[in-house]
Amino acid sequence: MNDQRLETIIGQLLRAGVTLAAAVVFAGGVLYLVRGHAQKVDYHVFVASGKYMRTYPGIIRSAAQLSSDGLIQIGLLLLIATPVARVAMAVAGFALERDRLYTVVSLVVLVILVASLMRAR
Repeated sequence: MNDQRLETIIGQLLRAGVTLAAAVVFAGGVLYLVRGHAQKVDYHVFVASGKYMRTYPGIIRSAAQLSSDGLIQIGLLLLIATPVARVAMAVAGFALERDRLYTVVSLVVLVILVASLMRAR
C-alpha cells in the first residue's frame, strides 16, 4: 500500500461515513415531522430527552424501534464515529506500509479518541 492509495481509501471512508450519517439523520427528521407535525410546541418549558437516550445501548434500541429521536441520535453517533474510523484506517494503512513511527502515533491518537468517547457522559 502506498500513500496515495491510503489517502484515497481514507477519503472514501470519510465521504461514506458523512453521507450515511446525513441519510440517517435526514430519515429521523422526516419521521419526526411525519409523526409529530400536528403537535403544538411549548417553548417556555424545556423537556430533556429520557435517560435511555444518554447511553449507547439506549440509543441503539431506540433507533432499532424506528424512533425519530433514536434515528437522529444514531446518525450523530455515526458522524462522530467517522473520524475515529479514519484514524483506525490510518493505523492499518501505516502498519501495512511498515511505517512504525506513524503507526504508533496514530495508535496513540486512536486510543485517546476511543477512551474519551467511552468516558463521555
